[in-house]
Amino acid sequence: MAHDFIPFALPSLGEEEIAAVTETLRSGWITTGPTCARFEEAFARHQGTAHAVAVNSATAGLHLALEGIGVRPGDRVVTTPYTFTATAEVIRYLDADPLFVDVDPATYNIDPVATRRAIEEARGRGERVTALIPVHIAGLACDMAALAALAEEYDIPLVSDAAHAFPARHGQRPLGAAGRATVFSFYANKNITTGEGGMVTTDDGELAARMRLMRLHGIDRDAWRREENPKAHWYYEVVAPGFKYNLTDIAAAIGLAQLAKADAFRARREMIVRRYDEAFADLAPPVERPYDRLPHGRSDRFYADHAWHLYPLRVAEGRDRFIEELAARGIGSSVHFIPLHLQPYWRQRYGLTPDQFPHATALYRAEVSLPLFPAMTDVMVERVAAAVRELAR
Repeated sequence: MAHDFIPFALPSLGEEEIAAVTETLRSGWITTGPTCARFEEAFARHQGTAHAVAVNSATAGLHLALEGIGVRPGDRVVTTPYTFTATAEVIRYLDADPLFVDVDPATYNIDPVATRRAIEEARGRGERVTALIPVHIAGLACDMAALAALAEEYDIPLVSDAAHAFPARHGQRPLGAAGRATVFSFYANKNITTGEGGMVTTDDGELAARMRLMRLHGIDRDAWRREENPKAHWYYEVVAPGFKYNLTDIAAAIGLAQLAKADAFRARREMIVRRYDEAFADLAPPVERPYDRLPHGRSDRFYADHAWHLYPLRVAEGRDRFIEELAARGIGSSVHFIPLHLQPYWRQRYGLTPDQFPHATALYRAEVSLPLFPAMTDVMVERVAAAVRELAR
């Protein structure tokens, strides 16, 4: 191959992360402890929330949030099929059922109008709708004003799946301050990473306390809090059948170093996006830039609010061949997502068909995500842009 391969995603880790992990290892405290507590405090400050609860994955965070707000067996939880399976599987963990709603084709995000219709129809069937999980695709916040109004009208807690969306904003506020709880992912390909990990932000003190309890076996005091009280460091009580969802201090040390770089990472992502936008400005169907159909276009506010986790193109004809041709040119890519209504488990359990969610189906058949990560050099960006323009012709 004439050029080095450009991966779809690559974590940006430096000497700061290495030093932080080394310090943690030398401290002798490597599981959930003081570094995790500092990470939670720093993340809560960043998001402007009263609480942040660190967990070992965003999946765990979603599960804890739904359990904490009281989702019960037989309940319906509204979400979109245009997501990774974790968003819906946590609903099944609680023996509840997802109520899938199609997306807005301009934003890839859940459609508030379709959401209202689905809630009304479910209530008409006598079903209990007890939560709403919007998924902020690619780093663009959903229409939170419309969704918050629905949540208030129907008295349904709003729990955001913001795995793609750190550090996105909605209006003038960080996304972590929206709804009852917001769940972020720190997986290896996310905007900041701890390898595996996640964080739940909330202003609800009771919910935060419940999640802290349930993330570690339902034990009333974790090992660090017992260590702080030497008179009773050995004693604890199990008060609920909890889970094993805690984040280690090793991971939290990486997270603190990454959080300090988050604004710089996002700024670099935006620079890459603006270069892609410039390079693809004159593309015409069958290849389209993301969000070309948004009514407000590409204002500075749009760029400022977006986390730019992904740069999705729409390739209406020959998407799979497009991906193969990129790979042949030494360029990685991905697809976000294969919708849940097309996956065997969800399709078979709920009798779902492609035409039930036409926008999600159409987006999947056209979508390809280009490389986008802070360590991309300008040369890499130009290689990707040139390859796309060549293939678009």
